Amino acid sequence: MSTLVIVESPTKAKTIRNYLPSGYRVEASMGHVRDLPRSASEIPASVKGEKWAQLGVNPDADFEPLYVVPSDKKKVVKTLKDALKSADELVLATDEDREGESISWHLLQVLKPKVPIKRMVFHEITEEAIQAALDNCRDIDDQLVRAQETRRILDRLVGYTLSPLLWKKIAWGLSAGRVQSVAVKLLVERERARRAFRRGSYWDLKAQLLKDSESFEAKLITLDGKRLATGSDFDENTGQVAAGRDVVLLNEAEATALQTRLEAGAWTVANLEERPSTRKPSPPFTTSTLQQESNRKLRLSARDTMRVAQSLYEQGYITYMRTDSVHLSQQAIAAARNCVEQKYGKEYLSPKSRQYATKSKSAQEAHEAIRPSGQTFRTPQETGLSGRELSLYDLIWKRTVATQMAEVRQTNITVQIEVDNAVFRASGKRIDFPGFFRAYVEGSDDPDAAIENQEVLLPRLAVGDAVNCNELEAVGHETQPPARYTEATLVKTLESEGIGRPSTYASVIGTIIDRGYVTANGSSLTPTFTAFAVTDLLSSHFPDLVDVGFTARMEQTLDHISTGEADWLPYLKDFYAGDEGLETQVQEQESQIDPAEARTVALDGLEAKVRIGRYGPYVETEDEEGPVKASVPIDVSPADLDADQVELLLKQKREGPEKLGLHPETGEPIYVLVGAYGPYVQLGDATDERPKPKRASLPKGKKPEDVTMEMATGLLALPRLLGPHPETGKPIKASLGRFGPYVVHDQGKDGKDYRSLKGDDDVLTVTLERAMELLSQPKAGRGRRKAEPLKELGKHPDDDELIAVYKGPYGLYVKHGKTNAGLPEGKTENDITLEEAIALITAKAGAKKKTTRKKATTAKKSTAKKTTAKKSTAKKTTAKKTTTRKASTTKQAAASKSTGAKTTTAKKTTRKQSTAKDKSSSEASES
Repeated sequence: MSTLVIVESPTKAKTIRNYLPSGYRVEASMGHVRDLPRSASEIPASVKGEKWAQLGVNPDADFEPLYVVPSDKKKVVKTLKDALKSADELVLATDEDREGESISWHLLQVLKPKVPIKRMVFHEITEEAIQAALDNCRDIDDQLVRAQETRRILDRLVGYTLSPLLWKKIAWGLSAGRVQSVAVKLLVERERARRAFRRGSYWDLKAQLLKDSESFEAKLITLDGKRLATGSDFDENTGQVAAGRDVVLLNEAEATALQTRLEAGAWTVANLEERPSTRKPSPPFTTSTLQQESNRKLRLSARDTMRVAQSLYEQGYITYMRTDSVHLSQQAIAAARNCVEQKYGKEYLSPKSRQYATKSKSAQEAHEAIRPSGQTFRTPQETGLSGRELSLYDLIWKRTVATQMAEVRQTNITVQIEVDNAVFRASGKRIDFPGFFRAYVEGSDDPDAAIENQEVLLPRLAVGDAVNCNELEAVGHETQPPARYTEATLVKTLESEGIGRPSTYASVIGTIIDRGYVTANGSSLTPTFTAFAVTDLLSSHFPDLVDVGFTARMEQTLDHISTGEADWLPYLKDFYAGDEGLETQVQEQESQIDPAEARTVALDGLEAKVRIGRYGPYVETEDEEGPVKASVPIDVSPADLDADQVELLLKQKREGPEKLGLHPETGEPIYVLVGAYGPYVQLGDATDERPKPKRASLPKGKKPEDVTMEMATGLLALPRLLGPHPETGKPIKASLGRFGPYVVHDQGKDGKDYRSLKGDDDVLTVTLERAMELLSQPKAGRGRRKAEPLKELGKHPDDDELIAVYKGPYGLYVKHGKTNAGLPEGKTENDITLEEAIALITAKAGAKKKTTRKKATTAKKSTAKKTTAKKSTAKKTTAKKTTTRKASTTKQAAASKSTGAKTTTAKKTTRKQSTAKDKSSSEASES
């Protein structure tokens, strides 16, 4: 008997094949084999003329979806159909969630099998799990399929109805989405809160005290029995102490005077309190908590986390990675407890096995949390993994094992020390038993180091003890604006508010970054001016669609459809059709939205208007001569754009750039300007012969007003030659690049070796010795980090250079030297062999040579043709020129007298305008 098993990916197919009996053939569907049309070219000719065809859903026929097999899946479908012809049974083994159920249903619709069908589900790929799944096959769950289909239709209705409106009113290429638009609104609201924030300042005292030669720190908390003001006492909107707070607010002078008075006082322990406490380990990972912790600890984006986790699952290392349950099976608990006992000893084992309850109402308890797979957990060292896969597996292993470890026992110590009319407080923490800290500390990569950092040890103290003040310092503080969201905190907020599904957060965050709504600055997510414009438009005209509560209720309804508690069709009709449906709202609102108003971003405290233009955001104001516009630099966020910056940008437009002085060698003027990429200095004016004068960006942190002539001439002279490398004799230089200042060792044919300058280094003064010190250190990532290989395949037999698999914007590829070759469709880093990679690279290198030869030949032919054409043209025009020359000469002579003065004036005007103009490539040019 022959059985065809279909899974989603080649990696999963390869892993499962090891655990299936002979007679089983495993093929990959490569995800969905059909979907709603992605473009007009995929719409069948039979329905192309229908008004709903572009939407891909027919609202007039009970929202019937238009499913098509994309062109890139036709080959896959043919392979599956051919495989099915020789099968006696079909087993659909796609993932156990709604998406996986939907893939299996679509496979049935496309393949139309005439053999018996089974649906096989499992949450880990091990021999035991696969055998158990084979013994317990079931039918396709129609409710799960319907829930997924409703979600897909709903997202299509929102996206394809609102996105074209954004194209017309704001800018081409924007998109709206059921979850993404709410996520963007959250970011925009936080940015507005940062803009509205007003700083408050306060002072306190910090003491370094001594007891029996042991030093400890204490802070002033009360003065004359009244509590000292802290940051939490300030109103964010005024920068003043909030009304009703009875606190002491010290300024610098008062704090300094108090410092002087208390230094000579008698310091005595007035109170000491010890409070024992315990701490339980965190639950095992769900999809969202894995994304959050991976972002915090490993600096992985949500998208990268899910990609790595998917690979680990398909290779059989972890259980299914899309889950909102913290449940652990008895098998998993036993495996974790065994790990604890063997690695840490019985004293670190929790007295009873620990199980966690899932708080999310929609979570499916039948699913498990993310954990290492199998009846026994392989330690990270036993897996043979490397790179990101090893790091993520290590994180999952530690978190899971920690769930079965003993609680941490600690003692919190609070000591109050009196001096005159002031009370200081010292806080300590003693770890009495580290418990699960031995394996895992949330937010820390090194549990042993974390245990030390968790402890704050105080000397042995008792009430009435005298202590000595070794140092007393007056410390000034400023309150800080609300922190911007990171991927971790955004994921946490979305989940806590019930918006979307954790399994979609990675793609949602990826989309809002790709669409230009958000820029990732380090770990922070900063919304752009475009995000403000889109959020303002949707909030004004379609408030429900960006309302957190409304979106959360939509998610609940979709969950109820999956359990049969709600009917999908009435819900879609109510949402889209009818008097208050989305379709009607868009038709009514479209005529009321003024594009000029939609492109304008309202920011408190600015008289000038901020608009979204073809080349990015710009500011605009009116003066006697009409509107004045200037581009907003790309590194300025909506929260940070203030009136002074706007005035500087507009002044530069009105009056031209500020002339700092004349270059000591060339005599040319040096200007200080602000462009789209920030402030820079420029040597001379633009001319016909030199349309792009030499420029140099200011180092990070330097403002236009900080620039001196010495600094400007130094920057314009970059790169600086520091001297020859003592070993190679090749030059070492210092310069300033897109990602900051650096030194470089130019090794000629062997390439260039770069190192970033550190915080205290100055590109204008760094020495050869310091450059040599930096170049001797291992390379660190700078800006756009060098891509890390997903997998190293081995060395090329010709030159012993490494061949590895990488992920690029267009998919996976293999790299050898400077040659990159894309992997065939369906191949992953775990399927490709060294021999296959060499064949791909050889073919690509051959194609490159052929293309180069062809271009060279074409260029020669083209040059020859142009030369012939020129000669021919010259012959034809000679006669014509001879005939017209006499008349032309007479006219020119008469005209030259009257136009000569005008020409000279025009040249002067052009030069003046050129000087006054910011030559930034993304300068605003809207009319």
